[in-house]
Amino acid sequence: MRKIEAIIRHEKLGDVKSALDEVGIVGMTVTEVMGRGRQKGFERQWRGMVYVADLVPKVKLELVIAERDLETAIDIILKSAWTGDVGDGKIFVLPVEEVVRVRTGERGREAL
Repeated sequence: MRKIEAIIRHEKLGDVKSALDEVGIVGMTVTEVMGRGRQKGFERQWRGMVYVADLVPKVKLELVIAERDLETAIDIILKSAWTGDVGDGKIFVLPVEEVVRVRTGERGREAL
């Protein structure tokens, strides 16, 4: 099993969720996060004052999936979250040693 952590733009969340739903990947956790990368934030003007917002709001998706679905999920996130502009996000893939469903005690793939 693998865990995908994808940091994407807020406005792309609906597209990514819909595309994953179409192939049966439905379980995920979504968190609003702030961060910065190469773009190092942006400048805003408010009431005549310019200020730098160096942390950009993003959405973090977390999915734990079977190994066989990994490349499909990555491909869907890449295509659905892409705008071609700086700040489209990142995808991280981590190993998962065990999954246990709290309600039933099921383990492994059955717990997903």
